[in-house]
Amino acid sequence: MQPAEQSPESLTIDEVAALAEGDMRAVDRLISTSLESDVALVSQVSEYIVMSGGKRLRPLIVLLAARALGYTGQQHIRAAAIVEFIHTATLLHDDVVDSSSRRRGRDSANTVFGNQASVLVGDFLYSRAFQMMVDVDSMRVMQILADATNTIAAGEVMQLMNVHDPDTTEEAYRQVIYRKTARLFEAGAQIAAVLAEREPGDEAAMVRYGMHLGTAFQLVDDALDFNASVEELGKNLGDDLAEGKATLPLIYAMQHGSRQEAQMIRSAILEGGLGQLDEIRAVIESTGALLYTATQAHEAAQMSIDALAAVPQSEYKQALIAIAEFSVRRKN
Repeated sequence: MQPAEQSPESLTIDEVAALAEGDMRAVDRLISTSLESDVALVSQVSEYIVMSGGKRLRPLIVLLAARALGYTGQQHIRAAAIVEFIHTATLLHDDVVDSSSRRRGRDSANTVFGNQASVLVGDFLYSRAFQMMVDVDSMRVMQILADATNTIAAGEVMQLMNVHDPDTTEEAYRQVIYRKTARLFEAGAQIAAVLAEREPGDEAAMVRYGMHLGTAFQLVDDALDFNASVEELGKNLGDDLAEGKATLPLIYAMQHGSRQEAQMIRSAILEGGLGQLDEIRAVIESTGALLYTATQAHEAAQMSIDALAAVPQSEYKQALIAIAEFSVRRKN
């Protein structure tokens, strides 16, 4: 991935984190208390994955967007925690479905606690999130989050249908990444506008911001699966290929490589496994598949920034812009 240029006025990611530090501490406290359960294993598994050092970008977007839109209440804290719980539940379920052994640089929860515990604790987090939605006391917020959760679940099924299918199109791939990833980014930004009681135009702008940001984020993720170090990535390199997932770098490489190269990638997707990972990485590089994926990610990130045009200037708006820029510069 080619690094994105950072505009001179941009905040660094550390400055963004510092700007939201007070709100994020409140989110962490709420998460901690909400994870408490009289069933010990529920708390153990939940804390293992929720407190495992993830980027927390989704709750951060809720917090910053709310402040950028002038919200002065406290329900954005609860909304941010809910978004993190929904995301974490999807991770628990994903790792079981994908038989993943690594997550965020250490053993995945299903590796440590087993598949059954991971699935059931994922269910606990989903249900806890819906309990917390009730406390927000906003039917609009509940509708947005309920719809997003349903869309994510449908996206998981759609991705499952595409596994080991080398004929997956770029359009089908983009449908999956919208449902699985971008939809929750979109919901988080939209909720901020709803809480701030902004007009429909501002709400639509935040929907676009979140949708395009989530798209950029996932495109970079899928490129990093073939173009990062294991230490940076925090999970096994080539996981998508091992699981038979036709992501954009693979789809593009099949379309632009030689017949022999395309057949090699097709076979790898059909069979799964990493027997020819090095050769496939070379094809992805030589066909320009990584550059194409990077270009698509940069375009999505720029569209997310453009969506903020009507939002009043503030350090919080600059922080949202910085997150979009960071999404295409990161290495994990």
